[in-house]
Amino acid sequence: MRTRGKLLLLTLLLSPLAQASSEAAWQQNDKNMQQSCLKASGLKTAKMVGKPIQYDDSVGFDALLLEGRYPQKHMKNQVGRELCLYQRQSGKAFVSEADHLRAVK
Repeated sequence: MRTRGKLLLLTLLLSPLAQASSEAAWQQNDKNMQQSCLKASGLKTAKMVGKPIQYDDSVGFDALLLEGRYPQKHMKNQVGRELCLYQRQSGKAFVSEADHLRAVK
């Protein structure tokens, strides 16, 4: 019985370590997010602005600000921004116009 208790205690102590993601997994997630967001963007020459915002796993989304140029003729190649929400579980990206989040230089 004493051995069983020690084994249970050791298992409980090590279980949080087993659930942590590796650095390589986080880098792959960032790469997937960037690719999905850039693909979903409606801007020409879209690029990341700043660093991603990573929300808790209970939310399941990361956010990324993109900047590029509007392709519509009436926008006259004006600089624009989009906010991309990336759903980690599905790998889907959702973008929306976000010019008002940060002043365009």
